[in-house]
Amino acid sequence: MLTSTLFALVASVSTASAVVYKGFNYGSGADFQNDFNTAKNLVGTSGFTSARLYTMIQQGTTNTPTAAIQAAINTDTTLLLGLWASETQDAFNNELAALSSAISQYGSAFTNLIAGISVGSEDLYRLTPIGAPTGVGQQPDTLVSYIGQVRSILANANINPPVGHVDTYTAWINSSNSAVTAAVDFLGMDAYPYYQNTIDNSIGTANATFFSALDQTIAASTGKPVWITETGWPVSGPTDGQAVASIANAQTYWDAVGCSVFGQYNTWWYTLQDAPQPATNPSFGVVGQTLSTTPLYSLTC
Repeated sequence: MLTSTLFALVASVSTASAVVYKGFNYGSGADFQNDFNTAKNLVGTSGFTSARLYTMIQQGTTNTPTAAIQAAINTDTTLLLGLWASETQDAFNNELAALSSAISQYGSAFTNLIAGISVGSEDLYRLTPIGAPTGVGQQPDTLVSYIGQVRSILANANINPPVGHVDTYTAWINSSNSAVTAAVDFLGMDAYPYYQNTIDNSIGTANATFFSALDQTIAASTGKPVWITETGWPVSGPTDGQAVASIANAQTYWDAVGCSVFGQYNTWWYTLQDAPQPATNPSFGVVGQTLSTTPLYSLTC
């Protein structure tokens, strides 16, 4: 690990919650209860008892709260909630309605499991030329407004979990997005050396590339905690620049990056299980296409 990162680790831990969360990212179509139980019982590791979500809305509904909430209650899984923000106010109102409904429906059994709430995911990145092909993003001032609307719901419910935003490190270090940094309690950072094909992105440089991104995000955070909300290395898929997707390289990345940050930063790895091929390519799932407590590579640190 880079020397500068050692200082970054100390700074982050001192400002973060006493609880250090460790888990995976989950899409809206996940079999949440089976996934959460699998994550808790992975062979060779322990403590993966948190889940990061991208939306409050159950797939196929307008504003029904996600089934992940009941699954989390059943399995004692903490939640980094997400409200999808790359959309109009009318559409975002459905996210707010789902959040409000979930608080009313489940009460403290739900709210006690909230690790934090992310308003949006990579919305600022999607406004950039390299992010534009993935969809419409969101302007900083709109994100700040959405963050305020979430805070109002939480205040009315008399709860106060940390509220943040998730984006790429390149978005966080861009000073034009400073209003979002000022509005949040934490910065969620997504970083994938595999995709950074404008530099040497081979597995041999991945560790240094990741921690450089982390250090830069911490430097731009104005002292606020930085949470690692997405990172990983694919087990299969195309070669991107010098980055080769393979089980062996995913193992190397887990050992070098994952084992350095677990227990030090709130971390949600990407990912437990991807959608079936060919829908997901490259595939980042640590258990492959069949849900199993036996991973494709060793998760022991």
